[in-house]
This record gives sequence, structure tokens and C-alpha cells, in this order.
Amino acid sequence: MKAKLVFDLNDPDDRLEHQRMLKSTDMQIALWDISQELRSKVKYAPDDMDENARNAYEEMREYFYRKLNEYNIDLEL
Repeated sequence: MKAKLVFDLNDPDDRLEHQRMLKSTDMQIALWDISQELRSKVKYAPDDMDENARNAYEEMREYFYRKLNEYNIDLEL
């Protein structure tokens, strides 16, 4: 099975879509790094971390994964 993407690089919208496609792996890696940083902040939080800070990290992590799910993004692919 093969797939071919064709872009008209003279069209500004197609040129933008082409750039997004080219950067998709970089975006996936960046999102993975963010997910791992949020995981570390929650899982390995020091005992003396302010409760508000801990809650903020947990809420942000939940929001992050909710957004990934909303857009059907699987960082494992």
C-alpha cells in the first residue's frame, strides 16, 4: 500500500500545509517531551512542594491529555 501527498507550493495554503507535514515528527517529539516533563513533575514532586503547585501540574497534565484525546492524537505512534 502506498500513499502520495501532493502540494501546490505556489498556493500559500498548500505551502503552509506542506510545512506542517514536514514538521509533524518534530511536533510529536515536542509533545512527547512535554508529556514526560509533566509526568515527572507530578510523579516525582518533592514532599515539600507547595500543594497549589502540585495541583497545578496535575491539572495541566490532565488538560494536556484531554486535548490530545480530543484531537485523536496518540503520542505512541
